[in-house]
Amino acid sequence: MSGIEPGQNPSATRRLRRLRNSRLIREAVADVRLDPACLIYPVFVSSKSEPSEVTSMPDVLQLPVDAALARIQTLCDQGLNQFLLFGVTDKKDKDPIGSFAQSADAPVNQLIKQVRGRGLNALLYADLCLCEYTDHGHFGVLNDNTESPSNDRSRMVNNDRSVAQLALTAAIQAKYGANVICPSAMMDGQVAAVRAALDQAGFEHVSILSYCMKYASNLYDPFREAGQGVMQFGDRKGYQMDYRRSREWRSELEADLAEGADMVMVKPALAYLDIIYQVRQACHLPVVAYHVSGEYAMIHAAARAGWLDLKETALELTYAIKRAGADMIISYFAPQIVQWLKNDGH
Repeated sequence: MSGIEPGQNPSATRRLRRLRNSRLIREAVADVRLDPACLIYPVFVSSKSEPSEVTSMPDVLQLPVDAALARIQTLCDQGLNQFLLFGVTDKKDKDPIGSFAQSADAPVNQLIKQVRGRGLNALLYADLCLCEYTDHGHFGVLNDNTESPSNDRSRMVNNDRSVAQLALTAAIQAKYGANVICPSAMMDGQVAAVRAALDQAGFEHVSILSYCMKYASNLYDPFREAGQGVMQFGDRKGYQMDYRRSREWRSELEADLAEGADMVMVKPALAYLDIIYQVRQACHLPVVAYHVSGEYAMIHAAARAGWLDLKETALELTYAIKRAGADMIISYFAPQIVQWLKNDGH
């Protein structure tokens, strides 16, 4: 404001709108960019014979292996090359320790093998959690003591037995051809155990994306329908992070970095932009943010009601995640974003 005479209109010397008044100049000066290379698309791979809609998540399907393979091939041809794989298993294949995750018949393992056999240019992230494979729906193996009240049993997940089971599963996923293993069970020591199992099995080249900061969130509920991993009792607050703690992320980050994580994740994304920003400042590894099912479902619900524009809102919020510091974003909007960027730019 210096040099402006009393009564002079400041806008005569400073017009901020000069860099907003045309699309070309807005594109030229934008410093946050979205690109297909920063997007990861979740795929639900099912044991079913036909695709099945996820009612709470429009445009999201549980896909049989052959349909998931075709979907990945189509998206690769369109420029989307990164996929996070979740298994959807029949009740008959679930047991107390999630052993089906290690089977050659598990849909995720089948899909990885077929993608590799087809030679697709796809980067495959294998979610490493037992909730989709256990008959109780928790992330790990329960303690033997079953006398505890049902509302306390979620606190009875046995950390070390769960970690051992996760490590065995990680080596199987790598054997079938996963590029990145993604431990998501929030068990202490899981990254170190997975790294050791991969290295011992000869998979030193396989990366680990740790669900490092995974909060106990109500925004996961639509995912539980999609992955058919609903808890039969209790909750997951005994091992997922408490959203009331603003500094706990530092301890989780320090532990996973020390244990050998190659990338770290913040989940959810939109309600935790402050965490994404702080992690980005504290860490030089790639930071991934998961734009979760509840966030996706809310945007769709509001758009269906006519309260907001789906495309513009989805893009605005995805840019917000990127602006907060995420290098990569896991998003159910990823295929649409790729097309929006291709058709319109942004």
